[in-house]
Amino acid sequence: MNEITKHIIVESALIKDALLKLNSLAIDSILFIVDKSNKLIGSLTDGDVRRGLLNGFKIEDRVTEMMNGNPKFIFLNKRNIDEIIKLRESNFKIIPILNENYEIINILNFRKKKSYLPVDVVIMAGGKGSRLMPLTKNTPKPLIKVGDKPIIEHNIDRLSFFGIENYWISLNYLADQVVEYFSNGEGKNIKINYVFEDTPLGTIGAVSKINKFKHDNILLTNSDILTNLDYEKFFLDFIKEDADFSVVTIPYNVEIPYAVIETNGKKITDFKEKPTYTYYSNAGIYLIKKSVLKHIPKDSFYNSTDLMSDLIKLNKKVITHSFSGYWLDIGQHKDLEQAQLDIQKNELKILT
Repeated sequence: MNEITKHIIVESALIKDALLKLNSLAIDSILFIVDKSNKLIGSLTDGDVRRGLLNGFKIEDRVTEMMNGNPKFIFLNKRNIDEIIKLRESNFKIIPILNENYEIINILNFRKKKSYLPVDVVIMAGGKGSRLMPLTKNTPKPLIKVGDKPIIEHNIDRLSFFGIENYWISLNYLADQVVEYFSNGEGKNIKINYVFEDTPLGTIGAVSKINKFKHDNILLTNSDILTNLDYEKFFLDFIKEDADFSVVTIPYNVEIPYAVIETNGKKITDFKEKPTYTYYSNAGIYLIKKSVLKHIPKDSFYNSTDLMSDLIKLNKKVITHSFSGYWLDIGQHKDLEQAQLDIQKNELKILT
């Protein structure tokens, strides 16, 4: 029985049938009542049943006698992140996702998902991982395991935790192994499509091959990073700033082992004893308005930094999202060794 079916009961069902289903759901005990056309008409909880029994109803009565006729729900294609956050903060635990016909097509369980972000994800996973040879001789870099699962699966699970459902994975080297591992994503209750690079197209060039994005904003990420980035905060910042392009940046500290002298011509104006300077580096994670993807040339080698530069020249709004949490680029053997240690210490904390 899938997640949706467990929470649905038909309007003709009896209260005693509902009680059996509610009992099987344990801490997730809420049912959504649908009519003959499978349209949502109400919800039912243990509390509704108790109140109904106290008011004289019987367990042989229909569920419609005790249901809440004004249930909370989210429309799939009209989701509003602020409303979703409000529902979560108001302690609503389980929310049905409806299509335009008021039919339940998914269930959002805030015990399992933090949010329900309206973005498509593109994961760039076509590189050879040459610096990780010989590990990548017969295994594509994204499928190298960190802990008990591949690098790319850590990323997908983190993104899925924020309710993201639609994915594109760009592949080249040993592509068939990645496709075989994830298939269409059904095993993770997501949808995965693939785009294949016959020749390397850089860190964003493959996006020019995709023309079926469902949402107005695209999240692009490298497949070889581990992070506990809060994608909801990243998205909210992007929307608040009405940006065309946002790049996650991480602080990089440079420690100078000597006193640094500041001058104006030959005159010393100040000095700093062994200062530390902080710079911000590209973390390889971006949010991009779908409308600016037209600037990516077709089937050409093109990097995300090229798009960033071109958008700046076009006076588009290009911003940074500073992040100081966990982030690791697994480019070399020492990075992979560090990742294995961090996973053991639960540094990544995927579901927090």
